[in-house]
Amino acid sequence: MCGVCRVTLSLTRPTDFSRRIHSLSKQKAATKNHLHALSATVETPKAVLKDATLAISQLEKRIDNLTTAALLLIAKHPELARILHLLIGIKGIAEADALALMGELLLLPPDLSHRQWVKFAGLDPQVFESGKSVHKKTRLSKTGNVHIRAALYMPALSAKQHDPHIKAYFQHLVDNGKLPLQAVCAIMRKLLHAIHGMLKHNQPFDNSRFYAIPVVKN
Repeated sequence: MCGVCRVTLSLTRPTDFSRRIHSLSKQKAATKNHLHALSATVETPKAVLKDATLAISQLEKRIDNLTTAALLLIAKHPELARILHLLIGIKGIAEADALALMGELLLLPPDLSHRQWVKFAGLDPQVFESGKSVHKKTRLSKTGNVHIRAALYMPALSAKQHDPHIKAYFQHLVDNGKLPLQAVCAIMRKLLHAIHGMLKHNQPFDNSRFYAIPVVKN
């Protein structure tokens, strides 16, 4: 990241916003699950159902207020506004997702390569061998920044639904033996590669470079 952006970071503290929003979102999801369980029985008092519904509504309002405040602060700083604009240019990354990504990625040292980003996030494939050198299946490292992975997960799921090139890449991996979750993680890894290049070169997302859809010959 550029020096201006690093200075601006200390003013806006996007991580404070993103992690607080993430915490409230987890609370909302838990409360929704609780409400669903309560609604499964006719014995649950209506007052309890009403209270749980109210709690969800209040959490949604708090999330919206924090998101609005974060966007207003970012809008005051051209460098951060530039990054936000580039991120939401990727199908599958909404403003809330972009805020979460900015909150984590802007904390990374500015001179890291895209491979170092991937390793830092714990998205680098790790091959493990037993004592007898019997290769096990490739799996993702459990190390790394869990917040970056969390920020990438939902955008990856959404992108594979709405971007034809990312959808084709997902299907290509599944057709070649990858499990769906492994394919989603591969999308997360490639998205992180792409974002690094976008921010470094100030270029919008190019889905044709993410994955070229094979031409079907008749």
